[in-house]
Amino acid sequence: MPMYKTIRPYLFKFDPENMHTVAEKLLMLAQAMPLVLENMVNRFCFFDERLRQNILGLNFYNPTGLAAGFDKNATMIKGLSSLGFGFIEIGTITPKPQDGNPKPRIFRFVEENSIQNAMGFNNDGAKVISRRFARIYPFILPLGVNIGKNKITEQEKVLFDYKKLVSSFRGLGDYFTINLSSPNTPNLRDLQNEEFVKVLMQELRKQTDKPIFLKISPDMSIDYMLDVCECAINNGANGIIATNTTIDYSLLKNAKDFGGISGEALKKKSREIFQILSENLFGKTILISVGGINDGDEAYERIKLGASLVQVYSGMIFEGPSIIKDINQIILNRLEEDGFKSISEAIGKGLR
Repeated sequence: MPMYKTIRPYLFKFDPENMHTVAEKLLMLAQAMPLVLENMVNRFCFFDERLRQNILGLNFYNPTGLAAGFDKNATMIKGLSSLGFGFIEIGTITPKPQDGNPKPRIFRFVEENSIQNAMGFNNDGAKVISRRFARIYPFILPLGVNIGKNKITEQEKVLFDYKKLVSSFRGLGDYFTINLSSPNTPNLRDLQNEEFVKVLMQELRKQTDKPIFLKISPDMSIDYMLDVCECAINNGANGIIATNTTIDYSLLKNAKDFGGISGEALKKKSREIFQILSENLFGKTILISVGGINDGDEAYERIKLGASLVQVYSGMIFEGPSIIKDINQIILNRLEEDGFKSISEAIGKGLR
């Protein structure tokens, strides 16, 4: 049994948010110790040219990235890159710092390998994070900046929050992810409409030529989702990230009645949404899949359904730091079994 699985029951006796803080401190400590980082690279990173892609001018040495939410404040980038990620997305970042929602606000469901969180965009704010980020950027891996509105921002002023964030990170990061889909900021999901998305994308495109992705909720009706995504693409977005957490509380036994569910409980729903999205948009834009990806077979399934890249988060909590290497190894194995010479050949091959 892998060491992480052996010690996991003891780790899970502690509060989830406290354990996240411990992980952050350990990764920050490792960043100050080059020999430790080198050892981590040798243990966790997986290199093979067949997994390499150039997407929108960015070089990804493997397709498995870290979703936003783990490194909210850009404090762990070097340490996380040593775990084998092909790209890292920081945030969600808001213009002003905020504490997030009241605690407790994150809950483990061990039997279901799932998480329910109501964090509420707790972060240090754009000014502090951009200064911290500038000390490490440009970086060896593509780095995404996930941005969202402050909780106190009035709806009619939301556009200014997103414009300010892109301005703050104009020379930093390799792509932007627009978060309108978190369930943990009041009224945020109301912004997932064609009218606002059209204006938002047009305004942000005036400010930056870097790739822009829209991250969507899995809880919209299909037609509404497709309309919003088409609107985003037609007005400057380079791609769609699907999906954020869900408020379908029927997916978990004893779920809380607030926050968003991620992890294995979200897998089926997220995959189904992604497939529908890809059947309509594959070839028109770049698609990134996230939600319930906890092993290489699921990652490979999403790739064959049209994902150029995949992201993990909750899976790392339950499977441990070796999950990235395991996913990439399995993807390569499946490529060989299916006779593909590179990952690019497999993308979208499972679509009807």
